[in-house]
Amino acid sequence: MELAMQRFLTSVALLLCFQGFGFCFPDHDAVPRYSFLRHAAEAPRVSHHDYIIVGGGTAGCPLGATLSERFDVLVLERGGSPYGNPNVSELALIVQNLVYQTPTSPAQRFVSVDGVINARARCLGGGTCINAGFYSRASRQEVEEMGLNLELAEESFRWVEKEVAFRPRLTGWTSAFMSGLLEAGVTPDNGFTYDHLPGTKVGGTTFDQNGHRHTAADLLKYADPASITVLLRATAQRILFRNRGRKHKPEAYGVVYKDEAGNVHEAYLKNSSTGEIILSAGALGSPQLLMLSGVGPAPHLESLGIEVVLDQPLVGRGMSDNPLNAIVVPSPQPIEITSVQDVGIRPDYYVESVTGINLFAAILAGNSTGPSATSPISNSSQGGTIVEKLARPLSQGFLRLRNRDPEENPLVTFNYFMEAEDVQACVEALRTIERVIDSRALSRFRYPNQSVQSLVALSASVLVNLRARNANDSTSLEQYCRDLVMTIWHYHGGCQMRKVVDHDYKVLGVDALRIIDGSTFTFSPGTNPQATVMMLGRYMGMAAIRRVTVVVAGGDARGRQCQRLLEMSAMTSVFAGGSGDGSRWRRRSWTLKTTTLDTEGGCSDSRTRRLRWSPEAAAAAGGGCDNCWK
Repeated sequence: MELAMQRFLTSVALLLCFQGFGFCFPDHDAVPRYSFLRHAAEAPRVSHHDYIIVGGGTAGCPLGATLSERFDVLVLERGGSPYGNPNVSELALIVQNLVYQTPTSPAQRFVSVDGVINARARCLGGGTCINAGFYSRASRQEVEEMGLNLELAEESFRWVEKEVAFRPRLTGWTSAFMSGLLEAGVTPDNGFTYDHLPGTKVGGTTFDQNGHRHTAADLLKYADPASITVLLRATAQRILFRNRGRKHKPEAYGVVYKDEAGNVHEAYLKNSSTGEIILSAGALGSPQLLMLSGVGPAPHLESLGIEVVLDQPLVGRGMSDNPLNAIVVPSPQPIEITSVQDVGIRPDYYVESVTGINLFAAILAGNSTGPSATSPISNSSQGGTIVEKLARPLSQGFLRLRNRDPEENPLVTFNYFMEAEDVQACVEALRTIERVIDSRALSRFRYPNQSVQSLVALSASVLVNLRARNANDSTSLEQYCRDLVMTIWHYHGGCQMRKVVDHDYKVLGVDALRIIDGSTFTFSPGTNPQATVMMLGRYMGMAAIRRVTVVVAGGDARGRQCQRLLEMSAMTSVFAGGSGDGSRWRRRSWTLKTTTLDTEGGCSDSRTRRLRWSPEAAAAAGGGCDNCWK
C-alpha cells in the first residue's frame, strides 16, 4: 500500500504541480524577516490577546495581518516556516514537497475512507505552500452567494494580488492547449484575467518570473509587528468555553495549545476585549478542533469521552472534494515544463493542463501493469496531462474524529460520484478533453495514429488510487470516472454556512467564536479556491475593524437586515473618510450598544433615536457620516 501511495502522490504532483516554468532558482536571501515570527516553545505559558487565530494558513495569514492594524493578535500555526525550505519555494522540488513525509513536513498525507490519497498543509501559508499556484478569483455570483459585499471583496482581492499574483509566460503547449479548448467549443476567448468567466482564459500564478513561490505567509508583510505574534509548531488542543447559565450561550474565551516539545500553553482573550477566537485551520482542522472542544454531534463526542459543550450534529457534515480525472498525452517533441496556466470554464466542470512527464518512468518502475519500456510514455521526457475538475459536485460525505489526538488526521469520507449527476458531468468533461486532444492545435504535440481511446487506456494504467478497480477490461467513461478518481485538493465543508456558522461566519450556538476558511464553503469558489480564501481573510479582517458594535434585539428577518445594513454601511462608507465628520461618526458609532427594530422598519439605538441609512446623504458627505443617518 505504501508503494501505491508513493506512486499516487508522485503522479498527482506531476499532474498538478510539476517542476515549474524553467526559470532560475530564487534568491533565498530575499525572504521576509518577520520579527514577530517565533517557535511556540519560546512563548509564555499564559498570554492574553484581542484576537486568537488558530491556523496561519491561506485565510489565517491575511486575516491576522489585517486585524493587527487595530488589535493585538495571536496566530497559532501547527507547521513550520515556508522560508528557507527549498521544497516549498522551488518549483523543481514540488514533487518532493508532496511525497516527502515526516512528522513536520509541509504536506501531511491522509487517505479518505473512499481510498483516495490526499494531502493537507502543515506550514505557515497553508495550502499556498503545496499547491500548483494557479490564481483565479471566484465569480461575482459566488462572492454574493458567500454573503460578501462586492466592493469590499474587490478591494480585498486587489490587496492580495499586489503581493502574490503574477501573469505567467505562456509556452508552446499552453498556447496550443488554449487554442484546442476554443476548437472544442469552450468559448469565448477571455485572454488573461483573474476573473472567473465562462469560456477559455489564461489565469494568474503565485510563482513570479524567477520561479519563486509566493504564499499567503508573504501577506504578513502588511502586519503591524508591534501588534501580532505568530507562533510556529503550535498545535491547538482545544478551545476553552465558559458556561454562563441556561439563558446564555457558551462563550469561547481561550485556546490550549502545545509546542513541539509537548509543553502546554494557554492563550486567553483579554477581559476588556470585544475580540474573538477565530478558527482558520482548514476543512479538516476546523471541524476537528470544534469536536475536540466539545462542539459537535453529542453521541460521537461522548463515545470518545469528550465533554459536550454544544450538541451540534451538523459539524463535520457536508464534506465534499471536487473529483479530478486526467488523460495523459505523450508527445514526440520536447515540451517546456509548466504548471497550470490556462483553463476552460464550463458551468459543470473546468479543464486545465500541465506538462513535463519526464518522471513518469519513475512511476512506471513500480507499476507492473503499466506500458512496456519501449512505449512512448516510458522512454520520453515530454508530454502533457489534461485534467478536469467538477465545479460543484452534489456528492457529499462527512468527517469524524479518529481519536482525541489533534495531530492525527480525522476520518473523512467524500462519497465521490455517489450522485449520478456527478458521473454525467465527469463524462461530459472527459469528452471535452477528447475533443481538445483531437484538435488541430494539439496535433503537433501528439504521436501520429495514436487514438484517444489508447490514451485513455494508457492513463488508466498509470494514474492510481487505493480504490478497488472494476475487473471489466473495456472501461467506459463512467467507469473511468469512478475507478480513477483523484483529488485536486479543493475539499471543503464540515462547518458550512447557515448550518454551523451564520452569514458573518459566527459559530451558531456559542459566542466569541468564528470560523473563516474553506470549511464554511458549500462549494469550492472559482476554478481554484486559493485566491478567494486569501481574499476572505482580508475581507473579514477589514469587516472586524470597520464593524459597528451592534447587537440586534430579537432575531427576525427584519432585525437581521437592520444589523446587516448597519454593518455593511460601516464597511462601505462610515470609515471612507477617516477624519473630520468621519472621525466623529466613528466615535459615535461605538456607543450603539443595543439596536432594535422600530415599528416602521428603521433601526433605533437604545435611546430610541431612529437611525435610517441615507445613501444620498452618504454620497454627498464624501465619506463623512454625521448626516448619513436620518
